[in-house]
Amino acid sequence: MYKEFFGLKESPFNVNPDPRYLYLTKQTQEAFACLTYGIEARKGFILLTGEVGTGKTTLLNRLLDWLRTQRATTAFIFNPRLSVTQLLDFMMTDFGIPCESKLKSQVLLRLNHWLLERYQAGETAVLIIDEAQNLSPQVLEEIRLLTNLETSTEKLLQIVLAGQPELELKLAQPQLRQLRQRITLRSKTQALSLEETEGYIHERLRIAGASDLDAFSPEAIAAVHRYARGIPRVINLLCEHSMINAFVDHQKPVRSETVEEVAKEFQLDRIDPVAQAVTPAPPNGSGPLVQSLLQNLANLIERIGQQEHTLESSRERKP
Repeated sequence: MYKEFFGLKESPFNVNPDPRYLYLTKQTQEAFACLTYGIEARKGFILLTGEVGTGKTTLLNRLLDWLRTQRATTAFIFNPRLSVTQLLDFMMTDFGIPCESKLKSQVLLRLNHWLLERYQAGETAVLIIDEAQNLSPQVLEEIRLLTNLETSTEKLLQIVLAGQPELELKLAQPQLRQLRQRITLRSKTQALSLEETEGYIHERLRIAGASDLDAFSPEAIAAVHRYARGIPRVINLLCEHSMINAFVDHQKPVRSETVEEVAKEFQLDRIDPVAQAVTPAPPNGSGPLVQSLLQNLANLIERIGQQEHTLESSRERKP
């Protein structure tokens, strides 16, 4: 209803992971290059992680578009809450591999034969699993075993695991160390800076057919970045509803006050907005996993101290 008011052909801020709207920041370009290189070089396991709403699924959809031009056959698992049997069945179905038997041994034999055929034909088979942080350790171990399907020089199946930072914590578990060691490439999606947020908004308006890219005032863009903390999904939410409210009020461009009203409506003001979306790198090269482990250790030490204090107080109260 606001498209005509802002001179748009379509809604620019839908939350659907439309690959046409992928905004290529430096980090996104590096992540996409990592994925494409890993698949072309048959590296086997590739890991993509990023915070909620930072565009992992949109990036995967762009990857799927690229794979269709590369004579690649793909299976895309978007709901990983599956048992081992269900995962194999889903994968075989999505690859289009017929298999009359449901026995695991027969399924793997059929898969191996099919992968060899693709390899001999110069084609690539790619298994992409989104929301992989929800995979159980048993299923992750089964996925690792799929990389044993190989020639003497190359992996027959390329696997992309995409998920939230919790996936890295899960892969740090001792029972998954064999899988962790087989991950040859790692890539990340990140929150946007203020400058990138401005470019992101303008690019989506351009793709949607806007005749005027200044639909948001500079102050409004700053407010969007502040309340969204650079998260693209939240940026879309704020921009969509801010444009609706601006249309109702016959206001152009969108003002910062309108963005602030929408932020309050969605309770985004209850979380302290930040000025910078990019967190500085921890000292000494320690990554988020190390920081998380250190924090967990500190919490454990604190709880032990509290328990000792409670026990000591209890002893003192005894006659």
